[in-house]
Amino acid sequence: MKISCFIAGAEANNLKQTIKELKQSELVKEIFVVSESKPNLPEIGWIKSDSFTSTSVLKTIAEKSNGDFTLFYVNTLPLKIGQNGIERMARMASDSNAGLLYSDYFELKSGQLQPHPTIEYQEGSLRDDFNFGSLHLYETEVLKSAVSVMDNDYQFAGLYDLRLKISEFHKIVRMPEFLYTEIETDNRKSGQKMFDYVDPKNRQVQVEMERACTAHLNEIGAYLKPSFRKIAFDQSDFPVEASVIIPVRNREKTVADAIESVLSQKTKFDFNLIIVDNFSTDGTSEIVKSFAEKDDRVIHLIPNRKDLGIGGCWNAGVAHEQCGKFAIQLDSDDLYINDEVISRIVSAFYKQNCAMVVGSYQMVNFKLEEIPPGLIDHKEWTTDNGRNNALRINGLGAPRAFYTPVLRDVKVPNTSYGEDYALGLNISRYYQIGRILEPLYLCRRWEENSDAELDIQKSNAHNFYKDKIRTLEFWARQQYVKSGQPV
Repeated sequence: MKISCFIAGAEANNLKQTIKELKQSELVKEIFVVSESKPNLPEIGWIKSDSFTSTSVLKTIAEKSNGDFTLFYVNTLPLKIGQNGIERMARMASDSNAGLLYSDYFELKSGQLQPHPTIEYQEGSLRDDFNFGSLHLYETEVLKSAVSVMDNDYQFAGLYDLRLKISEFHKIVRMPEFLYTEIETDNRKSGQKMFDYVDPKNRQVQVEMERACTAHLNEIGAYLKPSFRKIAFDQSDFPVEASVIIPVRNREKTVADAIESVLSQKTKFDFNLIIVDNFSTDGTSEIVKSFAEKDDRVIHLIPNRKDLGIGGCWNAGVAHEQCGKFAIQLDSDDLYINDEVISRIVSAFYKQNCAMVVGSYQMVNFKLEEIPPGLIDHKEWTTDNGRNNALRINGLGAPRAFYTPVLRDVKVPNTSYGEDYALGLNISRYYQIGRILEPLYLCRRWEENSDAELDIQKSNAHNFYKDKIRTLEFWARQQYVKSGQPV
């Protein structure tokens, strides 16, 4: 059993350390460096390229790989192999007949060695930022076969396209063992990293990723054509045209700002505000009560059960007899950007004939000062392909609003993370989702955001849940396509 290794170009000392580590395994047959400039290492092969992400470099790798397995190391910092790490990966890949195998790893972060578990790959693990770590082991014949059918020439989406093509016919296997150590240099909090994929500077990358994902969905029978169910909006037994719903628990510092931004809205129709107070223990309940006593548009709703997450609170608000024809979201941390937001959202429902509307928002700090990446507009959501691309991205945007009869039928998952994403995937299977690309609210990022700084266990749990939601939707869409996708 022999392995061909392909490693990312790096500073000379880092490169030498990684090569030294790899050569300690008797399974390593050959090593190639993928870099713009040729390294001064006579015994090492060289592929001229600036990264692993292009289709052309993957085709070159497939031609040059002569081992039973092909190992990629895509980090530019030194690699440290764990005890028998390469041998363990190769044996498990062989025993499991894996097309691609990855493992848990240690990361050296700020001088501290920390375990970094990965998560299981699922059919719905379609997001392009799925974390395989930096060390990937491919069965060489599977790699060559997958590369041979890569018919799009990508600059950025090559590795993503490769993984998707492998997943169509072969297993992607995770080994829950810490088999190597890599150095982590991104010390940002989870709440900062989560918006990388919508940063405007990454737009070209996102376009390529969408193309690769759409082609994959087409190939495996989960692609939805741009045909949607029409909505008549003729149900009239609603007390008001629109209701803003704010689930809240312990937000005494921000909830008043959120409420005032709703009550200041100017509309030509009646609206109200349903605040679902999930048993707050600080001063939140008293603040909400004071607004309700002064303005009959404010409904202070305390659920009749204590097992509700954010999604469950939404269900309670939408089921309330005072809920309007359209249910509009606002988080208790945030506030609408001006007094026209509700009117714009309601108008979008009628103009775009959609069951759900998603707006855009401006990132700000607690003092409402703009912070990077600024405007989050989710331009990757297009009329024709948005619902297919939704299976790749990690969120649909905000604020969200719903045609209440559809929302009452579908219902929101009773969770406090990813519930809005699950809802959007489900609704988009049948209905158009409308878009407003101008900012509608200010998204306040501060230390008390629920996702501001997650440890690896919580981050993994969140990602696994979203992947599971994608998997279930993926299966549902395959059935829907088989049925002829009736409108």
